[in-house]
Amino acid sequence: MPRFTFHIQQNPGLWTAVVLHLAIAALLLSHAPVREAISQATPLMVSLLPAPPAVKPTELPKPKPVAKQTPRPTQPQPVLATTPQAAPQTTWAAPPVEPRPLEPIAAAAPPAAAAVAPPRFDADYLNNPPPRYPAVSRRLGEQGRVMLHVLVSTAGLPLEVRLRTSSGFDRLDAAALETVKQWKFVAARQGDTTVSAWVLVPISFSIRS
Repeated sequence: MPRFTFHIQQNPGLWTAVVLHLAIAALLLSHAPVREAISQATPLMVSLLPAPPAVKPTELPKPKPVAKQTPRPTQPQPVLATTPQAAPQTTWAAPPVEPRPLEPIAAAAPPAAAAVAPPRFDADYLNNPPPRYPAVSRRLGEQGRVMLHVLVSTAGLPLEVRLRTSSGFDRLDAAALETVKQWKFVAARQGDTTVSAWVLVPISFSIRS
């Protein structure tokens, strides 16, 4: 109490606040409705319930060991003898054979064409004269061999005469061409048929002949 009095003396404001609160409380209590409300107020009853008893954990029963069962030997079942049955016989029929078309017979190859016999100019009955030796060429010593290519008709006449190989002297080549154009030939033959064909005719010019 002395400590509280000291605080009040030190704080005049605190003392004023206490006096003011007490005055308000006395004023309220002097008011009739407030006194009735306080007298009729139902006291609040609070009951404390006791704590629930602790529950002990229940222990589960331990599993019982399972006894191992020894398998009993099984007795072999008697096998009944059965009479073998003959397998059913099946008949097999060959599949129908479809007729195959006849393959065409290859036609025989035509016979090879007969070889052509070349024309001839050396037959005795032809009476072909030898070429005339040019006098100038003989005096100058010109000599050589001329090769002519002659196309012979089916009648044995020269259709065309060409110079195949020259002798090296124009006078000898010209004499050979003019002479052979007048000759007669044996026409070429292919089997029993006469055909026109080419033939090589050599003409030689020699001073010693």
